[in-house]
Amino acid sequence: MTDPTGDQPEGAPLAPPAPIAQTGNPLHGLTLEAIVTALSTHYGWEELGQRIHIRCFVLDPSVASSLKFLRKTPWAREKVESLYLFMLREQRRAAHGQSQGQTQRP
Repeated sequence: MTDPTGDQPEGAPLAPPAPIAQTGNPLHGLTLEAIVTALSTHYGWEELGQRIHIRCFVLDPSVASSLKFLRKTPWAREKVESLYLFMLREQRRAAHGQSQGQTQRP
């Protein structure tokens, strides 16, 4: 037997919703591990701990301990993702400034 619309047999599971387009989302496709690794490489653990004061960045920091904490703590993960986006903006500005300086020679 089919449903009143004639689309699917009665009792058939619904199809999953179409994925939401993530164009323009710089976090799309990145793992939390990649984000933490990029931040620790860019800032170093000491500065990272100063920017986001959480124990996993301050006391015996490691990617593994950070991931364990951040996966359980949404507010801390949001701070880390926000700092990552800030770091990307800084890098783009620096790259744009360098390219501008190269093209504007007197």
